[in-house]
Amino acid sequence: MQPLLDRLSKELGITLSQANAAVELLDGGSTVPFIARYRKEATQGLDDTQLRQLEERLRYMRELDERRDSILKSIEEQGKLTDELTKQIVLADTKAQLEDLYLPYKKKRRTKGQIAREAGLEPLADLLFDDPQKTPEDEAQSFFNAELGFEDTKAVLDGARQILMERFAEDAQLLNELRQYIWSDGRVVSEVVDGKQNEGAKFKDYFDYSEPVNKVPSHRALALFRGRNEGVLKVSLQTGEGDGLDCISRIAHHVGIRDQGRPADKWLQDCARWAWKVKISLHLEMDVLTTLRETAEEEAILVFSRNLRDLLLAAPAGTRATLALDPGFRTGVKVAMMDQTGKVCETTTIYPHEPQRKWDQSIEVLAHICRTYKAELISIGNGTASRETDKLAEDLIKRYPELKLTKLVVSEAGASVYSASEYAAQEFPDVDVSLRGAISIGRRLQDPLAELVKIDPKSIGVGQYQHDVSQVKLGRMLDGVVEDCVNGVGVDLNTASVALLSRVSGLNEGLAQNIVRFREEKGRFDNRKQLKEVSRLGPKAFEQSAGFLRIRDGSNPLDQSSVHPEAYPVVEKIIAKAGNDIAHIIGNKAVLEGLDAAAFTDDKFGLPTVKDILSELEKPGRDPRPEFKTATFQEGVEKPSDLKPGMRLEGVVTNVTNFGAFVDVGVHQDGLVHISQLADRFVKDPHEVVKPGDVVMVTVQEVDLPRKRISLTMRTAAEGKSEKSGTPSEKYGSHPSKNKLVSTKSFKQGKSRTSETDDQGNNALAAALAKAGFK
Repeated sequence: MQPLLDRLSKELGITLSQANAAVELLDGGSTVPFIARYRKEATQGLDDTQLRQLEERLRYMRELDERRDSILKSIEEQGKLTDELTKQIVLADTKAQLEDLYLPYKKKRRTKGQIAREAGLEPLADLLFDDPQKTPEDEAQSFFNAELGFEDTKAVLDGARQILMERFAEDAQLLNELRQYIWSDGRVVSEVVDGKQNEGAKFKDYFDYSEPVNKVPSHRALALFRGRNEGVLKVSLQTGEGDGLDCISRIAHHVGIRDQGRPADKWLQDCARWAWKVKISLHLEMDVLTTLRETAEEEAILVFSRNLRDLLLAAPAGTRATLALDPGFRTGVKVAMMDQTGKVCETTTIYPHEPQRKWDQSIEVLAHICRTYKAELISIGNGTASRETDKLAEDLIKRYPELKLTKLVVSEAGASVYSASEYAAQEFPDVDVSLRGAISIGRRLQDPLAELVKIDPKSIGVGQYQHDVSQVKLGRMLDGVVEDCVNGVGVDLNTASVALLSRVSGLNEGLAQNIVRFREEKGRFDNRKQLKEVSRLGPKAFEQSAGFLRIRDGSNPLDQSSVHPEAYPVVEKIIAKAGNDIAHIIGNKAVLEGLDAAAFTDDKFGLPTVKDILSELEKPGRDPRPEFKTATFQEGVEKPSDLKPGMRLEGVVTNVTNFGAFVDVGVHQDGLVHISQLADRFVKDPHEVVKPGDVVMVTVQEVDLPRKRISLTMRTAAEGKSEKSGTPSEKYGSHPSKNKLVSTKSFKQGKSRTSETDDQGNNALAAALAKAGFK
């Protein structure tokens, strides 16, 4: 355990005591959100990001230790385990190093080298290796063995060569040196497979491609591997001049082979050369390309997780009655009306577009629904017929201004996945599948976090080649993000769905169902203590979950805050010191600021916890999510062909990748702001500048209709080139920050719009745009 803690501490840059405390808590069943929020004294303030990194590395190191133990046991059973080998295996800190050390002892199919050893040729190999003054052809005469197939000089020397080749190829130190050399000096090269030029046109920029392996960014690496998997590209590694002489010379130098004109020198040089060509090169190429892929996968997963976090924590529109429209042409526009709590009031389908064109009739239906249920917002999905449906909503607002409606276009990514899911079937068993999508579109405007947790994160569409990465790693990372977001915001115990409750620290789907069942049978929860009455919800689950579950208008005002029940005694001390009741203290900034946090610490609750308690009492149950904002799309700009270079448009960031950001400007296809166009300064990471959901001003640079590419820029230098007539630049002015403020609608009482783009379209763009013009 101690070596593992030492490695964790060193690798993550934390103290040994922090690593020890975090591991003990995780092993004890505590979740990352619980440790980050309620065990700050123990971990000395490790946050959820650090704890997630620790949790992932702990898993890797334990897998490594299991493999280490297995290897030690296997070699020991063979009777070949030495003290030096044991030391090397114990000190190996990567799986690759472990496997290199195990390679000579690994059970393998019968090789040419083994056949040669069985024929007694190993002494010849050792003789020539130790004394190159010997003449190979002369020495081989003593080792003929016709019965085993070594009946002449050539066969004998070939057999001896196979023995040395295997020996070189199983030298762990040599393999590690070559691997490091290839990673630092090698290049990835790719070419098109003959006859695949037309079929693989989207990979055209990789038909004749070369780049240092350690410089290949994740999106290009994943594009290369996708091209290879689709049979379009041949991908390989190249070192030096491409003939492998540099690696062969390194092998010779490592094992002590030198060409000094001695009789056996050329034969030994051939052993090194064939060891590289036959045994080592392919093995190391696979290793290095695997490392490149894994590194690219890790980066892609990180990009996805960061985008997902931003989406889940987008500001909800809040408790507003919302009319949701799921656009469509032939199949009609699906309509769902939700009240302030998200309860579905009515569903229907209207046919305003081709081929039925019941425009006026559709407006009358919508007006009746809005008037009946006092709708405030209209949520429009951004799929097919979105802009046409947006016009319908605009016409509705113009004809009936007294309804005071506000329309917004939101992403419908994942709505179809939700419609056919088990959650949707349980929530709306009597609602047609096609109408469930409209419900999701409306609810995700009211509260994106509460609605998006019902959808597999991989279907939300904010990733970078997410289908090309390890689905196990991706799923684990995304689950962690969802868990952190849900617990960071908190969950209303009396209204939360099973899907949302199951993401709360300490709970699972079974316990979430039991909570909902308890709520249905016995009515709303009045206090957190009642959680202990829920079937199978034991002390540990209560400890882990209670602080993240909120009860509004309950018998104890503290139950609506993030103060954990275990810390209520601290609040009692605060009340006694303030000389008033809890109702007077909660939200009273003047009283709370006059208190000294250190006065309320004890052996169990330290200064960090007390400060958190005082902060929470000042603003109990506050929502950490930002203010609700949305963009206004330019009238008359509805499809890519409407875009012209120089146009200034307002849009919403839908996805952020390593090479830039995708922005929805209302034309059914996101445009790309390349990383070099995100700001007037150098940008190393696009996340420094934008995140999904941001409302930004962009200038159109180029529109490539055949290749479905829209190039945008956020650099202010582009403003002077914008069109002067009828463009958003005229409407919003020239200063980017002013543009954002003037054109953005702000809703003080509520919160967010989701901003993810369609999964299929976004990934198609990501694949296509990771090319020459967008590298």
